[in-house]
Amino acid sequence: MNATPLPGTTSVLVVGAGPAGLTAAITLADAGVDVVVLDRLTEGANTSRAAVVHARTLEVLAELGIADELILRGIQVPRFTVHDGARTLATIEFGKLPTPYPYTLMTPQDTTEAVLLERLHKAGGRVHRPYIVTRVVNEKDGATVEYTDAAGVAGTIRADYVIGADGMHSTVREHAGIGFTGDTYPASFVLADVRMTWPIARDEVALHLSPEGVTVVAPLPDAAEPDRYRVVATVDDAPEHPTTDDIQAILDARGPGGDIRVREVLWSSRFRVHHRVADRYRAGRILLVGDAAHVHSPAGGQGMNTGIQDAAALGPLLARVLAGEPQALLDEYEASRRPVAVGVVAFTDRMTKMATLRPRIARLARNTALASLSRIPAIRTRLAFRLAELTTR
Repeated sequence: MNATPLPGTTSVLVVGAGPAGLTAAITLADAGVDVVVLDRLTEGANTSRAAVVHARTLEVLAELGIADELILRGIQVPRFTVHDGARTLATIEFGKLPTPYPYTLMTPQDTTEAVLLERLHKAGGRVHRPYIVTRVVNEKDGATVEYTDAAGVAGTIRADYVIGADGMHSTVREHAGIGFTGDTYPASFVLADVRMTWPIARDEVALHLSPEGVTVVAPLPDAAEPDRYRVVATVDDAPEHPTTDDIQAILDARGPGGDIRVREVLWSSRFRVHHRVADRYRAGRILLVGDAAHVHSPAGGQGMNTGIQDAAALGPLLARVLAGEPQALLDEYEASRRPVAVGVVAFTDRMTKMATLRPRIARLARNTALASLSRIPAIRTRLAFRLAELTTR
């Protein structure tokens, strides 16, 4: 529980201390802006959730001085492969990309958040928790935010600007009156971190296509026992907490064959996937970042990355406005970042629909097209750029 009471006023209030909210707070604190961060959780994320950090995000985090620390805690994966059973349909290499980070970095989200939080502390900031925001009133020269603390005691804080980084079910977005247009995929997704024997090398993220659904298997860092993996799979009716037997059955049915033995489920969940984009990124003194602004399929691991990049773009713009530049400068944020989200949603939607085809003829045509197109160097390079998010520079 928080020992320090909240101030009555601040320049910027960030609601949500996930990766996007923390990144926004760091950029503001670095610029000398008075920033308060609220989060509804008693502690930070203690599960791995998003586990992919792409090259463009590492470039952004390098500007904040934390890419190297994150890299030390992760595992570098230089390729992405697509399989149907034992057949490899496509291999996308990141090694020749024009970036200091020619790979995907696999690291659990709790690790990413811990590194960001350490950096926020160095900038003189902190996260106040647990506080639940109940109402946001958008006013001409600021916003008033109502909240309750862990004891249920209500309070208010007045801010010049509010950043909603409070996720898909954003209270900030709702009270700002911003629509969240899109839909929900019919299938549910299984998400699990497991210890297992897996026949594919730990230097690739493997996407497995099958009539039963799509499955992604990626290595997770663990120096002591290098047998930790992330498994994501579409399942028509997934159990709330998939077990060892559930994950084993999925991989036996959809995997590459060979020696697959799931020994332990470290953490598991199920979730529904939405594809939605906020109609606006700004309403007066309220701005949105991360999942509050866009959600989409986990295909390609784009979500957290796009959110961090949102925040890294917004923070410096907001700092300049608070230093006296025109408010119209903030229009650049939506103009530059919303098209990125629209593109990511479209890209991941195409990947998801392609990967979850059921009719046999459609799957055969897909496999033939993937195998043929992936032999063309220009197409492989274009896909690598897109997956690494280097197209958003």
